[in-house]
Amino acid sequence: MALGDAVLLEIEDDGPATITLNQPDRRNAFSTEIHEGFVAALEEIEGSDARCVVIEGAGGAFSAGGDVKRMTGALEKDLPADDRARSLEQRTKEMMTTLVEFPIPTIAAIDGPAVGAGANLAIGCDVQLASDRSAFGFVFRQVGLSVDAGTSYLLPRIVGENVAKELVLTGDIFGADRAKELGLVNHVYGADEFDEKVDEFVEKIVSGPPIALRHANRLVGEGLEKSLGQALTDEAIAQGIVFDTEDHAEGVNAFLEDRDPKFEGR
Repeated sequence: MALGDAVLLEIEDDGPATITLNQPDRRNAFSTEIHEGFVAALEEIEGSDARCVVIEGAGGAFSAGGDVKRMTGALEKDLPADDRARSLEQRTKEMMTTLVEFPIPTIAAIDGPAVGAGANLAIGCDVQLASDRSAFGFVFRQVGLSVDAGTSYLLPRIVGENVAKELVLTGDIFGADRAKELGLVNHVYGADEFDEKVDEFVEKIVSGPPIALRHANRLVGEGLEKSLGQALTDEAIAQGIVFDTEDHAEGVNAFLEDRDPKFEGR
């Protein structure tokens, strides 16, 4: 299934949905076509039976981030800075908010460079899996810019304020092992086994109880913004919902019968 040619979407019933950024000649930078296709893909997935979302890039790059050709065009047309800022806010807010707040677990499969806003797309997912040929960098300074696409929100929550400042002030590009040390990715796999390892990880997610995992994923994502008391209350409310699911009964019965559970999403 294609949402235009810039973003490809494949959905497996009761399995993963895969979004592929598909402008390899532009290293999957955030063109208008990718922005619109990506948001449309997430909207389509939300109404499906998909149990998780895998986001990847075609052609040896995850995403190069900002579309430099678009920047060049804006400079040549001498567009007012306020107009450019409003356009940037609309595009990045729609794309990143939709991703970060998405109710279905999201997995970034990073096999190649993920830099600038592309790095934010990766860390905006719930889980990050990287090949050992991946590279990361918050390189906005290289084109004379500050940060955008959620850098100031996402990055310090993962690496801490001082490390986040170092990464954006230097604009250094670093490899997958360093990204794992910083907590920016969960796992690093060899390039020759990357697809297999991603499939194995995805299978762990899709074989779980989808209703319970959606609540768990949401609660952990919200946890840093709450008091302990509020977190405990919200957890109890979620459990109250999940207690009534067939999957909970199946999980209990499977445990008592010493077998693997088969969760149906009900």
